[in-house]
Amino acid sequence: MSADDKDSLKRVDEEPVTSVLAANEIPVLKGDHDADDDVLAALGYKSEFKREFSLWSTFCVSFAVLGLLPSVASTLYYGLGYAGTPGMVWGWLIAMAFIQCIAMGMAELCSAMPTSGGLYYASAVLAPPKYGPFAAWCTGWSNWLGQVTAAPSVNYSLAAMILAAASITHEDYSPQNYQVFLLTVFLMIVHAIISSAPTRFVAQFNSIGSTFNMMALVVVFVVILAADNRSSQGLSRFNDSSAVWGEFYPGTDFPKGVSILMSFIAVIWTMSGYDSPFHLSEECSNANIASPRAIVMTSGIGGAIGWALNMAIAYTIVDIDAALNDQSGQPFAAYLLQVLGEKTALACLSLTIVAGFSMGQGCMVAASRVTFSYSRDGCLPFSRYWASVNQTTKTPVNAVWLNCFVGCVSVLLLFAGDAAIGAIFSIGAIGAFVAFTIPIAIRTFFVGSRFRPGPWNLGKFSYVIGVLSTTFTLFMIPILCLPSVTGANLDAQGMNWTILCWGAPMLLAVVWFWVDAHKWFKGPKINISHMVHDQQVAPFVIQGEGEVSEVGELDSNQPIIPTKQDSLSKV
Repeated sequence: MSADDKDSLKRVDEEPVTSVLAANEIPVLKGDHDADDDVLAALGYKSEFKREFSLWSTFCVSFAVLGLLPSVASTLYYGLGYAGTPGMVWGWLIAMAFIQCIAMGMAELCSAMPTSGGLYYASAVLAPPKYGPFAAWCTGWSNWLGQVTAAPSVNYSLAAMILAAASITHEDYSPQNYQVFLLTVFLMIVHAIISSAPTRFVAQFNSIGSTFNMMALVVVFVVILAADNRSSQGLSRFNDSSAVWGEFYPGTDFPKGVSILMSFIAVIWTMSGYDSPFHLSEECSNANIASPRAIVMTSGIGGAIGWALNMAIAYTIVDIDAALNDQSGQPFAAYLLQVLGEKTALACLSLTIVAGFSMGQGCMVAASRVTFSYSRDGCLPFSRYWASVNQTTKTPVNAVWLNCFVGCVSVLLLFAGDAAIGAIFSIGAIGAFVAFTIPIAIRTFFVGSRFRPGPWNLGKFSYVIGVLSTTFTLFMIPILCLPSVTGANLDAQGMNWTILCWGAPMLLAVVWFWVDAHKWFKGPKINISHMVHDQQVAPFVIQGEGEVSEVGELDSNQPIIPTKQDSLSKV
């Protein structure tokens, strides 16, 4: 046995983790390994990826997934359309306070459980043993639905913006649904190809893309504020503050307060990408510190900059009705034409499109890691195919292409009307935030001292932040399912399809669990050899391939070293 193997024989409770393994179990690592591998082993998994993401590159992926400029552009219809400018300024400010609580609660979990299974793993470990598998199942499926619809929703908006740019230069051209669909599918395939590349290339691509995203955001922000097109229309440089903060647009049949809450969907969807560092933690060095920091950085920096961009739009928009009802179908493109000259507007729209491409690719990468981790534990049908890691690229290529296919199918909602395709934004928002909150709620209300915090933790503020996070999500679930119209005005076209597109798959998943999956799904499946050590008499066993073989007894004061090399088989 090598020195490395001896050094790896640490009890789970010697690592700062909350694990599916018992405290007295000892994971066994072979060959070269480092501190990150030791932490992951204590969680029950062997390292399968190269750790080529740093704090910066991990932040870049999650910031690219946020894609503030293309995200705000894509969701302007919702942020502006429900309540007008008050929905943008008040809505973003209020929602971000609670979203930051969720991000901090998630970061604390990530530090204690830095695995790509992330939220799903945390739910399984933290829930009472009887309910752990069910909690993990619901968390996993809700998060997967949110993740798998992220890239198609981004690429749908990206395709619409590209065609809107074409309609600006060709006034007689009006984008058709089939053109938007085909362009979206093309973008999905390109992103899948990039996401199938080796980790180093993906990390570099996202670092470049995120840097461009930041630069484009700054450029567009400055150009919007510096524009003088409003003056040529006989308007003041900026809208009056009383109008921006208090003049509501009648975009719904609900009271103003409810309309503000409905506008939260734009913020929630935009900010739903900060969990990416959790899912990339198995590819990140110093993961139990770098990954939670990246989560908090993404949410905090993204929230502040996003609010500033919304303020800039709110203070400069000329005609809300015209922007929302433009024939191009893209309120952001119509808004740019209101405040900028045509060439400048096209330049800003082009920057937004390129930034959106980077965002879509980041969404594809993050979703593929989620699919891989859930498949590794048998959550999805035909899991063994999706849990395969390509031996050449060392990335989950099969998971990438499964997500690409499902995403392309989801974009078919486009042909059912605007309300139907809009549901993919709501699915991403509600699916992600339900998954974010389940383990935080369990951690807050049911765990107590069983939770062992990692090196990044909230200390005495953990409970308060957990309560705020859970309350906000429970309150927002029905709000996100409300249609904008009521009574006689409500028809199939005006219906909010979120409850069907998210609720129906979740209901099927729950039924599947209680009918069949509960018989075989027991939560995370460890894939590393491990030993059980009894402190009283110090016998230990090595588990492998589902069997337990006794090896011997040791003095509890001596290091635990296996005496049979051939017993160290993989689980």
